[in-house]
Amino acid sequence: MPEIGEELHVCDAAVTLAFSVLGKRWNGMIIASLGGDPSTFVALRRAVVGISDTVLSDRLAELAEAGLVARTVDAGPPVTVSYALTSSGQGLLPILDQLGAWASANLEVRAR
Repeated sequence: MPEIGEELHVCDAAVTLAFSVLGKRWNGMIIASLGGDPSTFVALRRAVVGISDTVLSDRLAELAEAGLVARTVDAGPPVTVSYALTSSGQGLLPILDQLGAWASANLEVRAR
């Protein structure tokens, strides 16, 4: 049976791992934008205002590697690529909603 200190270490490691993906700028917005139907790269770029093509491409690759986003290529013609949340990614949506509600209620927005 794990000791309390060991359980805390495992929890801390899991939270650290989660935030290594979710804590990156834009990832939450990309996941939220994919909350509905699958989306194309262009549609995502429009939905995530201010993100560059390069960063969006990098973030989608990272999210796919983490198992949160699936990339599907339709050979066409024309060739189309779409992105959708996996079941793991879908599971994040209510958590992101809760985190946003908590932040609105508990964190003060500071002017830059």
